[in-house]
Amino acid sequence: MLIASYNQAALGDVLVVIAAADEAEQTTTKRDDIVEIVAQSDGHLIGFNFLKIKTILPTLSGNGKIELSDDQIGILNEAIKTAGFSTKLVADYDAKFVIGYVETVEKHPKSDHLHITTTLVDGEHELQIVSGSPNIKDHIKVVVAKVGAMMPSGQIIWPGQLRGVSSNGMICSGRELKLKNAPEKPGALILPDDFQAIGQPFDFAKGNLLF
Repeated sequence: MLIASYNQAALGDVLVVIAAADEAEQTTTKRDDIVEIVAQSDGHLIGFNFLKIKTILPTLSGNGKIELSDDQIGILNEAIKTAGFSTKLVADYDAKFVIGYVETVEKHPKSDHLHITTTLVDGEHELQIVSGSPNIKDHIKVVVAKVGAMMPSGQIIWPGQLRGVSSNGMICSGRELKLKNAPEKPGALILPDDFQAIGQPFDFAKGNLLF
């Protein structure tokens, strides 16, 4: 997993790179202008903060989620090594917003408004996703934010539990995807059957034409 975010107006010249979910107990180490964050449990990398990123990547631009190229990741890893850290970043180009197909829907045993879905996201790969969408039902195409997705709001999708039931992803509304003219109300974005094939990366430009 690799999520990079840059917001100069809010944070200054800082690139935030996330490699794993946050943990309550973690170790933070600063060397030069690089901050490494690792889990105390087993030492796995949670992420890096690059405090003066333009000294490392002078041409970096954007606001919000940043797609880093292989060359940029290589430059960051060289800077990490030079600073004396042994961990490194690993590229992740797996699509995080994909076309899903809701195969089954069951009522949540501990909630009146939540439902447990079995959602196909690619081939035979199924995810259990708990959804609170009032219009959720079986046999529909939807947009799934997989684990590791950063929503337009900045929220990151992690594995979790809702009322004691595991959930691995999110079935999105048009509003949550920030699609143009999407209704400002809850409810899964139900896609036309011929919109895109199951498992394909969601085409945001095409999605804007749905409203």
